Amino acid sequence: MAAGKSAYDRRFGSGRPCLDLVATASGGPGRRELLDGAERLADWLVATGLVPGGTHLGAVDDSWVARFRQLRTRIDRLLTAELGGRGAEGDLERVNALAAMPPPGLRAVRGRGGTLVRALSADPECGALLAAVARDAVELLTDPVTRAGLRRCEADNCRRLYLDTSRGHRRRWCSGEGCGNRERVARHRRRAAAAAAIADAASGTTGRTGTEIPPGAP
Repeated sequence: MAAGKSAYDRRFGSGRPCLDLVATASGGPGRRELLDGAERLADWLVATGLVPGGTHLGAVDDSWVARFRQLRTRIDRLLTAELGGRGAEGDLERVNALAAMPPPGLRAVRGRGGTLVRALSADPECGALLAAVARDAVELLTDPVTRAGLRRCEADNCRRLYLDTSRGHRRRWCSGEGCGNRERVARHRRRAAAAAAIADAASGTTGRTGTEIPPGAP
């Protein structure tokens, strides 16, 4: 596989790599699986910043995809349980075990123009990248301030999780351009339909009471 590039769709911003991973699942009608192969996973790793752009990702294969999907399921169940005030001890134990592994090593190298840029100190390994995502989930769950901003999208047929960092913490949707826009359009259509129904009812009543000819009239 060639050096990693960022072709992954980034219109949705969850605020954390672990939440970005959960968001790659199909998650409902009309949503497709985003980690459907090694190339898509490589794109995702770059897009989320887990590996710097230009990193050689030749080792990424279907076994990596399976392991990232497994971690995704565990993090999703763990976060869902936390939001519901429940425990998911088996998933917590596995996420903790992955988080204990060493994450990728970093170093600073000279990029174009002599500017220092981030690079990995060795070729990326699946276990190290899984550790980085699992550690991010642990940090999220153990930080009371950050965890308080964890939300589930309120749109119909969407299960995405995100961090609400908006002013006043009034964010309701995972994406204003996606679910937010669809919900606004749906509300407008419901209001228009209700107004039309009221108008039709009023028109029908007027037609019956205002235009009837009384019995015996010439």
